[in-house]
Amino acid sequence: MERSNLRRKHDQFPTGALHGWMKSLQDLRDNEKPDRAAVFFDLGGSERHLSVLPDYKAQRDETPEDIVLQLPEIKRLTHLLGFQVVEKHGVEADDLIATAVHHLSAKGDECIIVSADKDFGQCVGGKVLQLTPPPTANPALGWRKLDAAGVEEKFGVPPSLIADYLALIGDQSDNIPGLKGVGPKTAVKWLKQYGNLEAVLSATDQIEPARFSESIKSEADRIRANLSLVRFQTHFGFDVGDLPQENVSAVVDFLLSMEMNATLRRYKEKHGLSARDETKSAKNSSPPATTQGELF
Repeated sequence: MERSNLRRKHDQFPTGALHGWMKSLQDLRDNEKPDRAAVFFDLGGSERHLSVLPDYKAQRDETPEDIVLQLPEIKRLTHLLGFQVVEKHGVEADDLIATAVHHLSAKGDECIIVSADKDFGQCVGGKVLQLTPPPTANPALGWRKLDAAGVEEKFGVPPSLIADYLALIGDQSDNIPGLKGVGPKTAVKWLKQYGNLEAVLSATDQIEPARFSESIKSEADRIRANLSLVRFQTHFGFDVGDLPQENVSAVVDFLLSMEMNATLRRYKEKHGLSARDETKSAKNSSPPATTQGELF
């Protein structure tokens, strides 16, 4: 979790997100022990989503300036820690994640998607799991790892129908309006009864409650467009590349330059490093970049 009051002393550059980010990455790697790990970043808006829905994600607040400032350093630290950094201008990180999982699982690799986003349920099954963080409203629930059965238990529909389900109820976090008045229970009922979204939209004369008949007729095209928004595309290229290696000495130097002393002590203890001269002046390091970006 970011602590916005944490700053580098000599120039007041914010470091709160860097502290939290580093802890999260290390905890995940220690707990899951993957052979390799990648972090996917958004880089500009999603062209395919905006072409269908110009207001896609328009309700979201602007990324805080402190986060914008730290984002280039977050990416640099991610790389130094041995995580692959993946981003593509105009393509949403979610599509890139789905693409990578599609390619890797097809080769027989086991994949874990770490995200709270419910739309990743459509990727789950076989070699693919989703690891969701504790809910903000109930952190005592802890982390939860979902397989296909877990997705169906949570949402009421299997992974193959998650996109259909979201097309009906909408996705408030992405500013995608669903069919007015249709909540999760109704969507699950219809999908179980008719089989998929298209069958629901074709059942206007039989649909129950009957009050939805006219709205389905008038809104069918928009709900079909919703499906194109929430269903991932996996045709983007993904280069597995060389296995990233953690650069311990470079991470130490990075933490020194950022004056992240408490995090540095923990990192050195973790790697069994002896005390060393930590008086290296941050004045000798390059100033932090201020490239604009988004962090979701």
